[in-house]
Amino acid sequence: MSNRRNTVLYAGVMDNLVQRVWTYKNKVDAQSFTSKYNLHKLVYYEIYEDAYTAISREKQLKGGPRRKKLELVEVFNPTWKDLSEDIT
Repeated sequence: MSNRRNTVLYAGVMDNLVQRVWTYKNKVDAQSFTSKYNLHKLVYYEIYEDAYTAISREKQLKGGPRRKKLELVEVFNPTWKDLSEDIT
């Protein structure tokens, strides 16, 4: 998830991508990181068959340098389009 100006990135694991993106866009949890930084654009995602692999990947992304996250988005979504429209 990112904000309008693409200056903040958030990575997280979710079991229902469509539902979770909806909660982020509608700021259901006003105290969350995504609400605080106005993260409403889905700019990158990966799908895994099991939670263990997904959580391992999340830790890898969160522990890695910002540059790597930016590169992932640039390859997957060079225009930084909101991909949530494509998954609903």
